[in-house]
Amino acid sequence: AAAAAVAASLPMAATAEEDVVKMSNGVVYKIKKSGDGAKPDVGELAAIRFAAYCNDFKIDDIFDTPEPYYTRVGSGGLIKGVEAALPGMRVGDRWELTIPGDLAFGSKGRPASAGKPRIPGGATIVFDVEMVGLPGKEQELIELIGDV
Repeated sequence: AAAAAVAASLPMAATAEEDVVKMSNGVVYKIKKSGDGAKPDVGELAAIRFAAYCNDFKIDDIFDTPEPYYTRVGSGGLIKGVEAALPGMRVGDRWELTIPGDLAFGSKGRPASAGKPRIPGGATIVFDVEMVGLPGKEQELIELIGDV
């Protein structure tokens, strides 16, 4: 069921503006960089880098951290709008997602926490995300440890 929901939310058609796509769930993404690597499968481990903004305030940024953020595609570990976009990305892609409030932090928002501002309910989130690796599909790792 989760795989069907993810597949149903993948990009449908590009809008008139070049490299801007509106997904059926309302997430809009702008292609900042196109990669030519593999696409992740649902359940697969993906390495991403991202920065998130709310009303021009940066709420998270891991572009300059030593390690990327690892997540299982479709696991629900990220906000719904990001989860919906990841299966459509290739390694090397960098997309700017505009995520409506219902697919971000919902009507309750997110309270402030150490070093992170409060996010108001219903807030649109801009999420700059780059797919930097798929550990299960990287040829160097497959050659090193063998195809399992």
